[in-house]
Amino acid sequence: MTDRYHHGDLRRALIEAAVTALGESGPGSLSLRAVAKRTGVSHAAPAHHFGDKAGLLTAVATEGHERFADALERAWSETGDFVEVGVAYVRFAVDYRAYFEVMFRIELLHLDDPDLDRARDRSNRVLYAGMDEEAAEAAPRLAAWSLVHGFAVLLMAGNFDEEVAADPEAAVREIAAQLNDLPGADRGDRR
Repeated sequence: MTDRYHHGDLRRALIEAAVTALGESGPGSLSLRAVAKRTGVSHAAPAHHFGDKAGLLTAVATEGHERFADALERAWSETGDFVEVGVAYVRFAVDYRAYFEVMFRIELLHLDDPDLDRARDRSNRVLYAGMDEEAAEAAPRLAAWSLVHGFAVLLMAGNFDEEVAADPEAAVREIAAQLNDLPGADRGDRR
């Protein structure tokens, strides 16, 4: 059991406990009762704050999208390069696996949650900031997202050989170089 909750922000403590539990065993085995036990509070506390398991996972996904958008913004700010944002996407999936495993699992979430909607919109805007407006609404957007998301999921599931798994950033850059003619991507400085 992790540190027991004593005082302060119980909602925050429950989310942190859920993230830890998700990192250990994924969303399928998460329960409100186990999160409460891990936090050291009554089994009713998570239901009071989140309603149900989907409510708790929605809070985790919302936080994940905010962190994700921050990571992508850093990549844009530091590099101004569309490919490097894709690299940051994969790095986020590896570094924040517990969040990533819930963020795109819409069947687990309350999709009508306004905080989730706002966070998802933000992460999408940041992700596609380097694409011209027409491309951001068309097939290039879907292609770019599919490439990095698919790569991240395959990587996390252990589907790549040791060389790729040891340096996924280099692999993403190499794949992107093969797709250099992807229409709509602005690889230059966006500032």
